[in-house]
Amino acid sequence: MLYRTNPNNGDKLSILGFGAMRLPMKEDMSIDEAKATEQLRYAIDNGVNYVDTAWPYHMGESEPFLASALAEGYREKVRLATKLPTWLVNSREDMDRFLNSQLERLNTDHIDYYLIHGLNGGSWEKMKELGVTGFLDNAKADGRIINAGFSFHGNGKDFPVIVDAYDWDFCQIQYNYMDERNQAGTEGLEYAASKGLGVIIMEPLRGGNLASPVPPEVEGIWNEAQTERSAAEWGLRWVWDHPEVTVVLSGMNELSQIQENLRIADEAEPNTLTESDLQLVGNVESKYREMMKAGCTGCRYCMPCPASVDIPTCLDTYNNLHMFKDEMSSKMMYAMRLAGVVSLDEPHFASQCVKCGECLERCPQDLPIPDLLEEVVRDLEGDDLDERVKMVKMMFFRE
Repeated sequence: MLYRTNPNNGDKLSILGFGAMRLPMKEDMSIDEAKATEQLRYAIDNGVNYVDTAWPYHMGESEPFLASALAEGYREKVRLATKLPTWLVNSREDMDRFLNSQLERLNTDHIDYYLIHGLNGGSWEKMKELGVTGFLDNAKADGRIINAGFSFHGNGKDFPVIVDAYDWDFCQIQYNYMDERNQAGTEGLEYAASKGLGVIIMEPLRGGNLASPVPPEVEGIWNEAQTERSAAEWGLRWVWDHPEVTVVLSGMNELSQIQENLRIADEAEPNTLTESDLQLVGNVESKYREMMKAGCTGCRYCMPCPASVDIPTCLDTYNNLHMFKDEMSSKMMYAMRLAGVVSLDEPHFASQCVKCGECLERCPQDLPIPDLLEEVVRDLEGDDLDERVKMVKMMFFRE
């Protein structure tokens, strides 16, 4: 196992972190605790020392599971991370209530890496007004948390604002070779590192979509490589090639996945991909983009929309549906990302489009955005959208 140093505090962290959002499950959708415990402990025994969870994962059962799985001395072997559920916080007192509950659920007296969950510009303003910086200062002072950070799911322009707003120890961003210009992106990664923050990466394989199943058109490009590697290995190595990255989280739920990722994490030094390697990854990215239904680059020049449609996110989810052919996952992500449940604001669905045409004047790619949004409605909304939104609310609003 390779380790990288969090520049803020000197912690030596395994470059592979264990994400506890996609644990193995039984047929009744509960966590398969025996299998998950075996997998987690196997990863720790082989060098993983960063474990990440959050309040809503597995319908609230991830944190209690980890209390059991990290018993018998395993808690002392890892840096444990969890997150304050911003969407449930309505007062300064709520912050302490959730943290204290999480300490109890995790059967620990401190959280090593505590994150404010899923920030964007709007949710950060809300949390700041409620006194989150004072909460973090107090929780660090009394030892309930050791390091304070945040996870980010907003627009790139909001990221440096949040980085500069508090003396953070680390942050967590989505990053992979398809998302260099989405959310925080490469610019945000480099900015956070320049400020001395440890950077934790989530979704290095876009929820597994960049690993399997691989479309034949993409598989053909990977097969051109001088060095034979799986699509998962290429994706992980691309992220680890960036020296600004501290830890890459993987939601592993099969022993074979863990073993492959451990092998890669024993070899993936930064700045070791060759120019030929990087060109190959670039060719794969280009091929995926050719497979997109909408040629949206995520530049957001079309925003804001007068009807509050989040045009880039609508088109990104629509593209994912057609690139990766995972209808169930794409429809759930559409509800999760656009209902306004987690971002604490109004809905931003494609069906809100009134065809005013303002976006047409601003799009550098000259995309027929209103027509594309009609296709988004057809493929991703449907009669069950309200039911999916209810499921998202149940997932995130259970206390």
